[in-house]
Amino acid sequence: MRPGSLLLIDLLTCLRFATRLPLPVFAFEAAAPQDFSDFGRALRLFPVAGALIGLSAAVVLAAASTLGLAPLLAAPLSVAALIAASGGLHEDGLADCADAAGGATRPRKLEIMADSRIGAYGALALGLSLFIRIVALAAIAERSLFLAGTVLIGAAAAARAAALIPLSVLPPARSSGAGFSAGRLRAPTLVVATMLGAIFAALTISAGANPLRPAFAVAACVLAGLAASALARVALGGQTGDVAGAAEQMAEILFYLVFAAQI
Repeated sequence: MRPGSLLLIDLLTCLRFATRLPLPVFAFEAAAPQDFSDFGRALRLFPVAGALIGLSAAVVLAAASTLGLAPLLAAPLSVAALIAASGGLHEDGLADCADAAGGATRPRKLEIMADSRIGAYGALALGLSLFIRIVALAAIAERSLFLAGTVLIGAAAAARAAALIPLSVLPPARSSGAGFSAGRLRAPTLVVATMLGAIFAALTISAGANPLRPAFAVAACVLAGLAASALARVALGGQTGDVAGAAEQMAEILFYLVFAAQI
């Protein structure tokens, strides 16, 4: 198989996992779309899928602003577009990890994370995530709509690279789920994903951002991924898809805050 075809198949795998897009089955795909046997390899392009999700949110932000909506109204619509495109995949992971904090033992924590219901800790974590992202995005859009659009793209890409850190440094905590399907990612996968996340973050420079901003934002995303990994190691002894989702949310919040800060 040609390298170009392999890259396209990997991107389609990431899009099918990370979005709710009704993608057709293409003739060049050897395996069924629901076959995630090469999931670990495909995740190198996870930031590209994230960038496309961020682009959809940026289009919504621009459209809402063109219709005359103030940033404080356009920002929640844009964040809603992010959630709609991904099906709330990472928000669900954040809520599950927050709820698991109430578990006394590792088996109990894993049991809580597998429960589809959201508890008080999960609801609070979701509320804070939405509030911080919306207000930070509105603050950026007040200064520059173009910058806010590139931040949406860069954050969605870099944060998804950060989500792979727990999958790279920790073994699976259970024998099923997305974390188990991905396995323990190889270092080259994480390196490629991080580089792609940094490239999309650098788009903010074209919108007038100081080059140090995207550099700090990517560094903050890496720290978020490492922090989520450290917490998961202590609490669960390994990683799950929910841990990766929580890492993504933490990284996305920090990315926004780096650009919203008045410094």
